[in-house]
Amino acid sequence: MGEFSLFQAFIYLFAAVVCVPIAKRLGLGSVLGYLFAGVMIGPFVLGPILGTSSRDEVEDIMHAAEFGVVMMLFLVGLELDPKEFWKMRKKIIGIGGIQLFGTILIITLIAFHFLGLPLSSSYAIGAAVAMSSTAIILQTLSEKGLTKTPCGKASFSVLIFQDVMVIPILALLPLLAVKSTIITHGDAETLLDGAPGWMKTLSIISAIGIIFFVGNYIVNPFFKYIARLQVRELFTSFALMLVIGVSLLMSYVGLSPALGAFMAGLTLANSEYKHQLEADIEPFKALLLGIFFIAVGSTINFRLIINEPLTILALTFGIMIIKGLVLMISGLVFKLKLNQNFLFAILLSQIGEFAFVILNLSNQLQLIPKNWLELLLATTAITMAITPLLLIINEKWVVPMMGMKKVKAGGYLDDLDYDFSDDADKKVIIAGYGDFGNTIGRIVKYSGFSATVLDNDSQRVELLRKLGFNVFFGDATNLNTLLAAKANEADLLIAAIDPPETNRVLVELVKKNFPNLKIMIRARNRFDAYQYFNQGFNDVYRENFFTAVQVGVDALEELGLTRDEAMRQGEIFAIADRASLRKLSKHSQNLEEYISKSKEEIEEIRKKLNQGMDLETIEHAEEELEIKS
Repeated sequence: MGEFSLFQAFIYLFAAVVCVPIAKRLGLGSVLGYLFAGVMIGPFVLGPILGTSSRDEVEDIMHAAEFGVVMMLFLVGLELDPKEFWKMRKKIIGIGGIQLFGTILIITLIAFHFLGLPLSSSYAIGAAVAMSSTAIILQTLSEKGLTKTPCGKASFSVLIFQDVMVIPILALLPLLAVKSTIITHGDAETLLDGAPGWMKTLSIISAIGIIFFVGNYIVNPFFKYIARLQVRELFTSFALMLVIGVSLLMSYVGLSPALGAFMAGLTLANSEYKHQLEADIEPFKALLLGIFFIAVGSTINFRLIINEPLTILALTFGIMIIKGLVLMISGLVFKLKLNQNFLFAILLSQIGEFAFVILNLSNQLQLIPKNWLELLLATTAITMAITPLLLIINEKWVVPMMGMKKVKAGGYLDDLDYDFSDDADKKVIIAGYGDFGNTIGRIVKYSGFSATVLDNDSQRVELLRKLGFNVFFGDATNLNTLLAAKANEADLLIAAIDPPETNRVLVELVKKNFPNLKIMIRARNRFDAYQYFNQGFNDVYRENFFTAVQVGVDALEELGLTRDEAMRQGEIFAIADRASLRKLSKHSQNLEEYISKSKEEIEEIRKKLNQGMDLETIEHAEEELEIKS
């Protein structure tokens, strides 16, 4: 293996920094930018000049960058809540099954009957070709705002089914091998070198069982212990150790580390620490995934393409057309409209990163002839590079030809009669679940709504989850944690963290990064509320204020007022004091003005209580004040 130097690392990162912004500016997407960067520093362009053309060097960086795919699959597993999976099971199994099994069947028959390959080789090729790129598709859906469209939901269903079915596919490959061969991962031999196929299959199943056992009964107690220590970097270290450990286990039994990471993520999908895990791993995943695409671009064998252009061309477009047709059929079965179905077919028609895993294992098992392996590896990389271009062609020329007009919601005008079930449910995030946040959360829950709750007190999280509350451990003042909690898709965030200084950090973070997200803010007292009002926030609530009002109401009743009279006085006071709070916030920075205006407001509230001013009049005055503010 070559020695990967700091200079070469600099070249890879520099290529990304240059090419990705250009690609984004041209509307090509970041994935194509990374792939183009890889081509530029590869052996057929600038590689010989920059010293990045060595095959060993490219393999070195590919091995390192593959860990980005590993982390991505771990995060996909975390997102796949078993309850949500069960709700979507018909769509996932239906549309995913048609795509996967239909593609495998057609490609296997073509390879067996027309190319004269053995049935085991044909199956291995069919299984590799059937896979689509989770990395490209998820990133494209996110960048183009297509996640909630029918096409986005259908694509996600297919990807989930593919990720799950990789397990039996890889477990079946050793049984198809004519010879028992040494399976290696990188330079390291596995624990099953020379073992018969049935033993390898049994070991694979056992490894998966170990992952589920450790995830359910060992990992969570460790997370609880680390969370109580309040050492942030230790949590990140343990999260990375978990992913690496699972990857090593799968490598030792001759399987893909990415597969093990997906299973580990799936095991922890209901853990109270899932959002914190996502926040800690996301930065590493994003960087390594970008380098992975650069490595893919640099491995495109242009010499093979030049020597056999017709073969590569036939394979590339033949495979994409076959996959596209199968996808169109599955889309028609599930009643996708024409433009959404066409986009769906283009989006998943490439060969994905799991194909590298299947082809690599098939090569080690001597299932696929060497010449076909080289052709398929080149074809896989080319289909990944072509997909972003096809999406641009579809968006700029095909969709307008169909008479469709794009709208900001991420779809097209004729898609608006689709049932966007996710959009019907308002998404609420509650940050901080002490007495204040807990009261709000119970009102929301008991009224039939759900909310994602974040709190950084591990003992409180553990207790509340035992009581049946859907609470997650996480630092809400961390941008990655908010992204993991889907703040970019939420409708409302309730900032209820104590102390006020931390809550203020959260509010500023949300205001800066999620300007369209409505925020309701907890304020400790009047002066805390003044600061928020002066910053332009309207939905500010003083903690204990309404409790104090309720005490006042009960006291009035004890002093001789009827219940209705006491409650009316409480309502008048609450409305009038809230209006007064807004007025006084403008003078809170000048002590003399504040004292003077406070005396005026105190007298005004006293008059309203003595006169029993009509509630509608007071409410109307407050609304006018809000409009002026």
